[in-house]
Amino acid sequence: MSAVAVVGQPAGRQEPSGGGDVLKHSGGVWLRAAGGAEGMCTHLGPVKSELETAHEGLLAGTGGLTAMAELGVVRESWTRRFEAARGECRALAGKLRAVAWIQGEMDEAVRSALASVPLELSPSGRDEAR
Repeated sequence: MSAVAVVGQPAGRQEPSGGGDVLKHSGGVWLRAAGGAEGMCTHLGPVKSELETAHEGLLAGTGGLTAMAELGVVRESWTRRFEAARGECRALAGKLRAVAWIQGEMDEAVRSALASVPLELSPSGRDEAR
């Protein structure tokens, strides 16, 4: 018995079909991935202000300790990294949504093209294009 594997469907869940193995696309997996990337972007959003809050008043009373100056440099480095990660997540979310849209358009184009192909039941009991 052959099966249809649906991209994004949990392993082990397959639908029987009458023909050979078929791979079906599901836009949902791309959209869930885009949502995950957006979630990461949102999660990283408050990090900059949290770092600033955590460092408030830290320099007061430390005199000229060089460790405090180094701490500021490290904090700025982390702030840049978090902002870069947020930018990457935003860009990735957009690209993943574009894949879902493009794949959906392709699926529709293929469906339309195949709609004009007449099918005839063969002696083996399978539908075949003529």
